[in-house]
Amino acid sequence: MKSLSKTMKEIMEKRNFGSAYEQMMSQVLKDPEVSSFLKNNAKVLSPQAIDRGEAKLYEYYHEKQLLNKGTATVAPGYSPQLIVNAGQIDVTYVPTKKLIEQQRVAHIKQLVSSINMPKFIRSSSFDNFYIDDAHQTEKRNTALNSALDFVEQYSANDFRPGLYLYGRFGVGKTYLLGAIANELARQKGVATTMMHFPSFVVEMRNSIKNNNLGQKLDAVKRAPVLVLDDIGADAMTTWARDDILGVILEYRMQEELPTFFSSNFSMNELQEHLTVNVKGEEEPVKASRIMERIKFLSRQYEMDGANLRDKG
Repeated sequence: MKSLSKTMKEIMEKRNFGSAYEQMMSQVLKDPEVSSFLKNNAKVLSPQAIDRGEAKLYEYYHEKQLLNKGTATVAPGYSPQLIVNAGQIDVTYVPTKKLIEQQRVAHIKQLVSSINMPKFIRSSSFDNFYIDDAHQTEKRNTALNSALDFVEQYSANDFRPGLYLYGRFGVGKTYLLGAIANELARQKGVATTMMHFPSFVVEMRNSIKNNNLGQKLDAVKRAPVLVLDDIGADAMTTWARDDILGVILEYRMQEELPTFFSSNFSMNELQEHLTVNVKGEEEPVKASRIMERIKFLSRQYEMDGANLRDKG
């Protein structure tokens, strides 16, 4: 596509506009920002440079008018600015405030990656955590305050244990973890990986066939902040417990990386659950090893109250 400046220059060179052209350029030169630009750069712009720069001055004026009217411009999302380039007038385009805000919001969303997580975590926030009188409870408020405190105090250079949220189905555990992830992205620019752990185990089992298990596992265990949702929801094989969960937790404990959990089980109940594998065999030592890492990485908070998913 031919540039606006080149088109205008060709039109000007034909000199077919006469008074219409002079009137147009008069409007351009009277524009406060054009006038200010020429005044501020009077020492570096020769009369010849100004004559040669008429097309650029018009381009700036024209694009600014379109932008003010909300009409499509040559560079959507960008606003024109006059500059001096090698002694000549030129136009550059910079992002508008609206585009910058859109890019900021998009970047925040990209910081929270999810694996088999419910759609609502994308919009979860502390402000919408059902703290109205009909739904708040002492335990729910305690968990919320701990979440708020974690985000406020978070520092990549200072390890703080995450939260281990447990309670029955629908009390807001996953929602609160999603709110933590979103607030860490918005306030701190921190990337969080959230995953539904039982589904992740299935995905890891399928990855063996594609020879990329190690790559996926490595990406998860190294996440700056990790959320393991629904720990203990399914009976766990020895392989899933020791070679998947155990490997993730060992790395994160050694590297002191913030880790969050949700479960229907308390920590004591989860230890009992992990002790017996799918074959019915008891392996208390291995279960204890897993729990030691979970207890190092997180602090336990029970959540109770009405099922928030039934809220009308």
